[in-house]
Amino acid sequence: MRRIRHEKKLTQEKVAEVADLHPNYVSSAERGERNISICNIARIAMALGVGMEALVTAAPDETN
Repeated sequence: MRRIRHEKKLTQEKVAEVADLHPNYVSSAERGERNISICNIARIAMALGVGMEALVTAAPDETN
């Protein structure tokens, strides 16, 4: 999620605003401190302009 957000040059605050979530929620989700519901995965994916699968599959360099 962080990688995608950085690639799109978005702040956590902007993602949270578009997804209608609290910025602290987005921050803790990026750090892996939350179990994110399917509904919120969909909201964050929409805010990032990607499909949900992009948030639930590891990029090749993130598998180790």
